[in-house]
Amino acid sequence: MPDRYAHYRKLRIDRPDERILRITFDDPKTKNALDAEAHRELAYIWRDIAMDPETSVVLVTGAGDAFSAGGSFDFIEAITCDPQIRLRAWKETRDLVYNMIDCSRPVVSAMRGPAVGAGLVVGLLADVSIASETARILDGHTRLGVAAG
Repeated sequence: MPDRYAHYRKLRIDRPDERILRITFDDPKTKNALDAEAHRELAYIWRDIAMDPETSVVLVTGAGDAFSAGGSFDFIEAITCDPQIRLRAWKETRDLVYNMIDCSRPVVSAMRGPAVGAGLVVGLLADVSIASETARILDGHTRLGVAAG
């Protein structure tokens, strides 16, 4: 994998074929819930992808039987209890939406199982969103007092 993606520790990044970059939410034991670091990585990876001359298309999927269960319990608790973390998470979510929209590479999402929160935002903002019969699309943003992406 090019050094361009070496600093991404929470998202599994590989190339299943030439010019295809695959991003996998990779924590099957939590249904691929995103902690604070994974949330941050997901917000900013789109800038690197847009500047990657070796990538023509992006595929986003989840490991195991889930796409993404949204924010991890620890991350959600931190967002609800700490105003600084909440503000940072809101900024990252805004950046996630804008960076994905601004990304010049087409994005395909392959959703199965739960698709919630920031994972759902990525799944639905993709240029092509594919949901299997097992996909369960759920938006819990309003319970956190924020509008969905």
